[in-house]
Amino acid sequence: MGRLLAISDLHVRYGENRAVTDRLRPSADDDWLLVAGDVGELWDDVEWALTTLADRFAKVVWAPGNHELWTLPDDPVRLTGVARYEALVALCRRLGVVTPEDPYPLWEGEGGPAVVVPLFTLYDYTFRPAGTHDKATALAAAEAAGVVCTDEYHLHHDPYPSRDAWSRARVAATAARLAAELPDGVPTVFMGHWPLVREPTRILRYPEFALWCGTDATADWPRRFHAATVVYGHLHIPRLIHHDGVPHQEVSLGYPREWQPRPTPPRLLVPVLPAGVAP
Repeated sequence: MGRLLAISDLHVRYGENRAVTDRLRPSADDDWLLVAGDVGELWDDVEWALTTLADRFAKVVWAPGNHELWTLPDDPVRLTGVARYEALVALCRRLGVVTPEDPYPLWEGEGGPAVVVPLFTLYDYTFRPAGTHDKATALAAAEAAGVVCTDEYHLHHDPYPSRDAWSRARVAATAARLAAELPDGVPTVFMGHWPLVREPTRILRYPEFALWCGTDATADWPRRFHAATVVYGHLHIPRLIHHDGVPHQEVSLGYPREWQPRPTPPRLLVPVLPAGVAP
């Protein structure tokens, strides 16, 4: 029986991470792989990684991270904002990779059945540090602390007036779709780049960075939509926690400078179901 596996934050622009990605293999012909964002920063890197993984796994399900949405000066693909995201979705469809814009697939292998729900929610600056009450004061506090996410320079939000406006639109549209499309009585596996709840950000070394890590608007989704588990990345703190009775699993690889010094090899292809079992 196939397994439902997950990984995120491959960042294949780094040679060490590209080599790790090139070694990823399923353990069975019917394994699925959930890729929870930050495959790479450049278009060609994202295309290489997703092509490689789609050729090996029975099904690949992808949700974008912030890095796929960057438009860097050295990237020949100059698309920005929504146009870049839509082009990434089109690329995935050519490769047979499931995206947040596609029908939610039903996993029926080990630990199933469960509906796999890839999410693209972005963030709206509501994960604010203590003592700040709005976006402006929170951003000012982050800047004073020397903590400003690179998204502020490379993640464009056109045609929306801001990244938080884009996030609010994504959250509203996704919530409506979840309410209309999820089958009764079948648990869900939520997978996306940003945490759905604030709890995983509590241990950030720089708490101001939580501003770029999610939105309070999704806090009730795991319980409301019967999540068996939630898979996320972005923080580069791979671990399993339980919040409000639901397992939340970060599956990130991270940068070589983060995973290479660790005494044990990085976790790869984390089993998603059965839920809540630490690898």
